[in-house]
Amino acid sequence: MRTLVHLSDLHFGRIDAALLAPLRACVERLAPHVVVVSGDLTQRARSHQFQEARAWLDTLPGPQIIVPGNHDIPMFNIAARFFTPLDKYKRHVTDDLAPVYVDDEIVVLGLNTARSLTIKDGRINHEQVALLKQRFEELPGPRVRIVVTHHPFDLPEHFDPDELVDRAPMAMQAFAECGVDVLLAGHVHTSHAGSSDERYPITGYAALAVQAGTATSTRTRGEENSFNVLRIEQDRVEVGRYRWDGADFVPAGADTFCRRGDAWKAEHCGHSQ
Repeated sequence: MRTLVHLSDLHFGRIDAALLAPLRACVERLAPHVVVVSGDLTQRARSHQFQEARAWLDTLPGPQIIVPGNHDIPMFNIAARFFTPLDKYKRHVTDDLAPVYVDDEIVVLGLNTARSLTIKDGRINHEQVALLKQRFEELPGPRVRIVVTHHPFDLPEHFDPDELVDRAPMAMQAFAECGVDVLLAGHVHTSHAGSSDERYPITGYAALAVQAGTATSTRTRGEENSFNVLRIEQDRVEVGRYRWDGADFVPAGADTFCRRGDAWKAEHCGHSQ
């Protein structure tokens, strides 16, 4: 079994600083095999915000798979936005926009969905999908295959479909072809886990789509600060949620999903509170 901590939407520049030490301590207690951060490390893509984010991430366990979000591209510096959109991210955080973690049980691949032209929306392109296929083809064997993006491929029905990453149907077909099991994302500051089959009716295939809330931002959008913990086995994934209760990050329920052929289905539906 592998333990994966899934953080998202840190938003340094607009954080509740009182959460940083308890969150770090909680992550350390969980002793994850890998820490995933699914974008929006900063609020406005300023150098000092990236530096603060990187300094805090350096206090967490590794290895880490980190991808940028739309807030990590400059908003108001038009020249930087269109000519060097991720220059500060690459300088202060990582220059690897397709990071990968591999061990004997899991492979975790990050993809950048942040774009200059779309402002807050995200996009995946054919080149990224081809890279994903190549990476997975190079790794035969029964590993659980996990893809990390900032923008989601799936959301509950009440969300605006415009929040989904552009070209999602194209990517989901490719995910089915190369056996992607789990999709991790953020962006909407809401916790959720569910099967992708209702939105994407691909015969015999369904990924487990997992959303993380914001771990440290003051922009909680009506939900407590939170993060996810995934406990991953070959045919079973438990998605646990930890929420801020005003003093510490505490368990807030878990969902279990089982593999049935090439489809992941809920064993228990909904988060217990």
